[in-house]
Amino acid sequence: MAPNKQRKLIATLSDSISGARSLEQLVRPLLVLLETVTGLESTYMTAIDEDAGLQHILYARNSQSLQIPEGLSVPWDDTLCKRALDEGRMYTDDVADCWGDSDAARALGIATYASTPIHGEGGRLVGTLCAASDRRKPLAEDAAQVLRMCSQLIGQQVERERLLQELRHANEALARSALTDSATGLPNRRALMDELGRRLARSERNHNELLVAFIDLDGFKAINDRHGHEAGDRLLVLIADALSHAARAGDYCARLGGDEFVVLASVPADEGDAALAALQKRLYEATRGHFELGDGIAIDYAGPSIGVILAPADQHDVDAVLALADAAMYSVKRLRRADRPR
Repeated sequence: MAPNKQRKLIATLSDSISGARSLEQLVRPLLVLLETVTGLESTYMTAIDEDAGLQHILYARNSQSLQIPEGLSVPWDDTLCKRALDEGRMYTDDVADCWGDSDAARALGIATYASTPIHGEGGRLVGTLCAASDRRKPLAEDAAQVLRMCSQLIGQQVERERLLQELRHANEALARSALTDSATGLPNRRALMDELGRRLARSERNHNELLVAFIDLDGFKAINDRHGHEAGDRLLVLIADALSHAARAGDYCARLGGDEFVVLASVPADEGDAALAALQKRLYEATRGHFELGDGIAIDYAGPSIGVILAPADQHDVDAVLALADAAMYSVKRLRRADRPR
């Protein structure tokens, strides 16, 4: 390769690498470069899903009559790429003679073809980098070297993006766990307070009302003392499931902590009082009855104390609203105690 061409190539590669923030931003200019270096007018990158047996054309550049369509998926076993890898042949200007049984090559009209694999972590095959023409053409000097160089750069970017994706997933999992009660799978206190704040602000904007139900499991300590903490934990899970199933679209169920749960429900302003009574009844019916706690332990549970309030329209303090719901629950608890036989 002539010195001037080498300098131009290095400058182009440098610009592509330094400016790329994604796989696409890296690959697009490299495809332009490959067209210039190989002398073949169609250049493209593929992704290979060996488990599904498919090859996908992710990015393509077509400057003349041969058109390699982006988004095309073809059976991996039928591709020129697989044949080239299996035979160790990275270039041919007589595709019809070498691989005339390839339906994909015949349908696309490929006569000249060059490719190199793209490897990820541990040599895993993730794709190919290809150049093609619908005419028979010799491969330009140093084209194979450039193809391999570009495939290495792309493989490194693929690996970076894979690692970033794993990191994002890990961060999302951490964020979810920070807002989730590990025992019941419901949102925890922190998530509840955030959601309550959002709903209070939304109620004012939308002119609707917010119901806040505070649920306390009466007799929970006695269940723990009599049957053990594993049985108590099982009851918490069953109550959480019951609340979730009793919830309607838009309701929000959370475990506040210990044996206390909270349910939020937004309702139209003219339905507040009726909705309050209906929500209290629905939650009470869902959380009383026969519960199997495992290891042959079963209880007939009389149900929790449930206090439900309409959040005051002028109150935006989440702690204050929750305290009002807590007070309503204790009023119910005192009445239930007074009604018990002596």
